[in-house]
Amino acid sequence: MTQETTTLTDRTPPPVRDWPALDLDGTEFDPVLAELMREGPLTRIRLPHGEGWAWLATRYEDVKLITNDPRFGRAEVTKRQVTRMAPHFKPRPGSLAFADQPDHNRLRRAVAGAFTVGATKRLRPRAQEMLDALVDGVLRDGPPADLVERVLEPFPIAVVSEVMGVPDADRERVHSWTREIISTSGGVEGAERAKNSLYGWITETVRARAQAPGEDVYSLLGAAVARGEVAEEEAVGLAGPLQIGGEAVTHNSGQMLYLLLTRPELMARMRDRPEERGAVLEELLRYIPHRSSVGLARIAREDVELGGHLLRAGDPVYVSYLAANRDPAVFPDPDRVDPGRDAGAHLSFGNGPHYCTGAVLARMQTELLIGTLLDRLPGLRLAGGPGQVAWRHRTMIRGPRTLPCAW
Repeated sequence: MTQETTTLTDRTPPPVRDWPALDLDGTEFDPVLAELMREGPLTRIRLPHGEGWAWLATRYEDVKLITNDPRFGRAEVTKRQVTRMAPHFKPRPGSLAFADQPDHNRLRRAVAGAFTVGATKRLRPRAQEMLDALVDGVLRDGPPADLVERVLEPFPIAVVSEVMGVPDADRERVHSWTREIISTSGGVEGAERAKNSLYGWITETVRARAQAPGEDVYSLLGAAVARGEVAEEEAVGLAGPLQIGGEAVTHNSGQMLYLLLTRPELMARMRDRPEERGAVLEELLRYIPHRSSVGLARIAREDVELGGHLLRAGDPVYVSYLAANRDPAVFPDPDRVDPGRDAGAHLSFGNGPHYCTGAVLARMQTELLIGTLLDRLPGLRLAGGPGQVAWRHRTMIRGPRTLPCAW
């Protein structure tokens, strides 16, 4: 054991590679990430903001190990300026994303009831009703229509408000704040103002629900605060990302629709074999580059041997779910969309304790969005071709900014 550790200690670590923020259009895979994957299962990267460098794991098995191993934690990241993609870094108390055990389970338990399979199943008819109303408006106004603006953005925001328990009287302003936060057009200052307004409203709402008997998220959080299970600032920090959480559904569904609209054979399969749509959507979830670069780092809590390298205690470590989803050892011919593939093992919703809280809800919304649009707009096509689609730039979450369609 001593000899092996000495060998790893003496081994020259891989060079540090700069990973700039790229503005990529379409569903193109990040060329820098592709190069890092070729260089080895473990490389070292420097991102545009923060300080220093970090390890990057790209192999499927390594990604699963790191994300499920208590030797790597998130809480320490909040105290350091780890190299990162985001220019601003202001984690709030209560954020699930940065919580380690046992705090993570304590916080997640407070809202888990709103995101179960049963709760999502009960919500489905109401979600379909809200979606049908949006599509009714599109059909009434006629083509062309920007499906991002008319359907893909408002639908997840409305569904999340239903799950969270936003009162009807407040939905318009909450939706306005949410759109401002996730938009790329209003600038950093506008997004920050909207975020402060939203978090102020959330604080008031959690306080007001202290004795509420409901099963919505704000009632669950209000009750948890009243019982002393979570602090008020934790409840607010927990609720904020959930309220804004429809963003991923909007942009993932936008990428999926773009692929269907630019690949006739894929569209034909979805139309001709509706019973197979769920499996195809899983393959598209595996394939689409749902984010720019990498997400949140972890910190090694002790020395860890991995992939022929020694990761020292205190080293920051990133994993790439995008790379893991293209690991040929798990997904043969990974750069091809294979509608017949069993892609259920993909990691697009994460892995381990930080597996996406709203994964079941997100899947339900995606199924409804794609299925309803295909069924109710049988002649759906891009208006003006792929060149008329505008893509999000300077953003963490990739996807079409506009999706002009006709039918």
